[in-house]
Amino acid sequence: MPVFNTPYHAFLFDMDGTVLNSIAAAERIWTVWAQRHGVDVATFLPTIHGARAIDTINRQGLPGIDAEAEAAWITQAEIEDVEGIVEVASAADFLKSLPAEQWAIVTSAPRALALRRMAAAGIPEPLVMVTAEDVSAGKPDPAGYRLAAQRLGVAVTECLIFEDATVGIQAAEAAGADLLIITSTHEHPLETAHATMASYEGVGVQRDDTGRLVLTAIAR
Repeated sequence: MPVFNTPYHAFLFDMDGTVLNSIAAAERIWTVWAQRHGVDVATFLPTIHGARAIDTINRQGLPGIDAEAEAAWITQAEIEDVEGIVEVASAADFLKSLPAEQWAIVTSAPRALALRRMAAAGIPEPLVMVTAEDVSAGKPDPAGYRLAAQRLGVAVTECLIFEDATVGIQAAEAAGADLLIITSTHEHPLETAHATMASYEGVGVQRDDTGRLVLTAIAR
């Protein structure tokens, strides 16, 4: 696939569904919220992934609610419930193998929740992490990915973005970066023209003679 053996200045990773699996915990909490507000759970849950809580709440158009207060409730509940949160296979070791100044996490989660979930899954904390508080427009807006690249001192178009959810894929596309889609965390993997990978097992990284990162398949 084209993203393998192609040099990139940096790798940018979504968090939920991409380096760790928090779907069960998130859906437990959002189910409670949806039932409380009379939102149909079955049609609602597939829409929560990859987006900021406040954006998900605002999309419902519910009358008379304080979206910021509701989002704060969601965040606190998610911080308190990390049961079953695990890394995507081999993600932690893969991230630890990368030069610290050449990767970042770009998540729609607030920083406190992101750090809690990463700790629960054993995911290392990056030097650069863009969270919900850092942008005024969440995914599918590309602002988060652009900001992460800027903080790493590289052009976002020279990065490879790892994603799993529709809004994140749209954000990466809008940023003009190459994309690799992680497929193992969803029951129904997205149909996509982008390169896909189930997990980080059998995948490594090398640096070329200019210091850029090159994704490689490890022979078994």
